[in-house]
Amino acid sequence: MVDAVSAPVSPRFNEVVLTASIVERKALRYTPAGLPALDIGLHHESDVVEAQQPRKVVCDIRAVAIGPLAEKLNRTDIGAELKIKGFLGMTRNKRALLLHIIELLPN
Repeated sequence: MVDAVSAPVSPRFNEVVLTASIVERKALRYTPAGLPALDIGLHHESDVVEAQQPRKVVCDIRAVAIGPLAEKLNRTDIGAELKIKGFLGMTRNKRALLLHIIELLPN
């Protein structure tokens, strides 16, 4: 039997699915390529089980959306709860994680 912790992972995955509320929205901006981009702040709360123990998870996450999704989120109310699909990257200055939103999923 292969130990799941030490087993090689191939291919490498970077996919996040998360429910969260919009708590902050910056002004819509445009990338050098002319695509709309929107930086938002998200708040997530959930109850999970970790090591057979219940745990409350609360976190705030910085996120960005590019293209038509940025325009759609720019019209979405602060406080709206979303189900988001995306991937993790770093901020431009490499000091924090950033969730890149690629799809809004049905709640």
